[in-house]
Amino acid sequence: MQQEVTTEVTTKEQIRQFVLEDLARRKGINDFSDDELLIQNGIVDSLGIFRLVSFFEEKFRLRIPDEEINADNFQTINTMTQYVVSHLKKLAPSNV
Repeated sequence: MQQEVTTEVTTKEQIRQFVLEDLARRKGINDFSDDELLIQNGIVDSLGIFRLVSFFEEKFRLRIPDEEINADNFQTINTMTQYVVSHLKKLAPSNV
């Protein structure tokens, strides 16, 4: 259980850092909450979604299927964290 919490916190920090440095600051935005609607508030646009997909695939070694590249999975830092962590759990070897 502790490993899952640590993975989620670390994943969230990495996603937040990427969004802040590579997407938000380019638009003059220096702060946002983990529940802020990033697309609706102009922090993430369609190009930003594809940059996030590339980041997820490189950083977390995920393969994001085309049908999962949609606004719902990229709304907030929290939804992106849940999305990545759920995919990482599928890839992790079972501890049974």
